Amino acid sequence: VSDLRPSALPGSLDVSRSMFDLRSPPHRFMKRYDSVSSVPSSTSSRKDSQGSNRSLDTITLSGDERDFGRLNVKLCYVSSVEQIWITVLHCKDLSWPSSCGENPRICVKGILTLPKPVHFKSSAKEGCSDIEFMETFVFAIKLESLQAVRLVFKIQTQTPRKKTIGECSLALRELSSQESSHWLDISPPSK
Repeated sequence: VSDLRPSALPGSLDVSRSMFDLRSPPHRFMKRYDSVSSVPSSTSSRKDSQGSNRSLDTITLSGDERDFGRLNVKLCYVSSVEQIWITVLHCKDLSWPSSCGENPRICVKGILTLPKPVHFKSSAKEGCSDIEFMETFVFAIKLESLQAVRLVFKIQTQTPRKKTIGECSLALRELSSQESSHWLDISPPSK
């Protein structure tokens, strides 16, 4: 989303400026006003190119971005030993495509997006709407290295075949020794 803002703002600022410019002739005002209606659709199509196959209107009106469920994780950075502690607690309201079967085995794969990415994976659990993982992963990494990266989670089925059914991510800018709990909305996997 942060990538979309800078590219969307210059155009929308120009439109706003011209709409309220009373020196413009009325026909120019109407022409500019028409272009305002195209702003949401162009934003929508840009978002689609980043992986969402639904329009912004669908997401906003139906609220179905929660259909994929949420992931609960806890984070803590122990500065004395330069370790990040990542605890995958559980997935809530999880759903998956019917092609994955009724009760697929599901795991959470984590990735720290460092220059040399760090990967970890929970054990696979039987698929249901609420899955408890309660697994902690510990990595020795300097805090400065972590503050510029993201922690990406991929929800994957292991059976009948390996497939990513959803993903979510979290910036690690504000890691501290105080354990923090996060609920992350799971979205469809990017193409």
